[in-house]
Amino acid sequence: MKKIRGFFIFTLIMVLILTLGACSEGEAGGSETEKNAKEYSFKLAHIAPENHIWNDAAKNLAKELKERSDGRMTVEIYPGGQLGSDADMVQQLETGTLDFAFITNAHLTSMSDAFSAWFAPFLFDSYEDVLEASKSDVAKDVLATVDDTGIKAMNYFFSGNRVMLFREKIETPEEMEGLSMRATPSPALQDWYRSLGANPESISLPEVYQAAQTGVIDGMDMDLDAAVTSNFNEVTGYGAVTNHMVWPSIMVTNREQFENMPEEDQKIIEEAMAATSEYATLKRSSQEEEFIKTLEGRGMELYNMDESLFTPYTEEFDKKYKSKDPLIKEFIETFR
Repeated sequence: MKKIRGFFIFTLIMVLILTLGACSEGEAGGSETEKNAKEYSFKLAHIAPENHIWNDAAKNLAKELKERSDGRMTVEIYPGGQLGSDADMVQQLETGTLDFAFITNAHLTSMSDAFSAWFAPFLFDSYEDVLEASKSDVAKDVLATVDDTGIKAMNYFFSGNRVMLFREKIETPEEMEGLSMRATPSPALQDWYRSLGANPESISLPEVYQAAQTGVIDGMDMDLDAAVTSNFNEVTGYGAVTNHMVWPSIMVTNREQFENMPEEDQKIIEEAMAATSEYATLKRSSQEEEFIKTLEGRGMELYNMDESLFTPYTEEFDKKYKSKDPLIKEFIETFR
């Protein structure tokens, strides 16, 4: 009996020793998943100034990635076109020398007609509406149209509706006949201004101020955020708050790099971008009145131009662009 009891006690002690040893090893070395988890140091670039909502979005994405990955994912941000234009950054994304970029929807229309759907005039009433639209199946299908390239378009955020800034007060579309208007070089934007009788000029954002100051252009298609941060009130004294088009920024990454990541890390990036989309869009929405007051405080005259004045031009746009691509047709008919 004593022998049996002694054997039992010995066995129990050995089990306890082995269990404690395993626990100690687990605490010191971590699980296999934790030990093999990859660390990432990403580069993110965009063309907007450091005080623009795009840079707020970049900082928020960096924060979300770091927190959701428990510090494994860090981001170095290059704002203000430090790494070049949209075209330059897309090329860097394709070659893998850049990990993330915020690319204008306007530039992506040169890669896929489907992105022009977002420039259908007067399609949305609020930032909240456009944020919901970005989560729709048709909006996701638009993103997927560049999947056969070296980039992957991941998500949207919205940095301001388009308004029209003028050197002289313009109160109807007909008064725009013959005006030189700076517009981002996207076919949809250029076609919109041509339909209004204006002459669209493709001028990069850093050169717009001087172009207006010297009279090279009579006005510009712009958002209120950029009007404030770039001081365009100094060279255009009048602003028609038409809100005629939304202005999406597309969060883009290197497709091959993303697809080769573990599913867990892909999910972290997708969720971080979704959180940033909501953060940036709703923050920009909350700034609308603030920007209007700022510009008016600087002496700019802001006014409304009745949406109904643009109805025939909007109908012309819809007809032309719905015939260009089935996705554009579906998009406009879904949200018009």
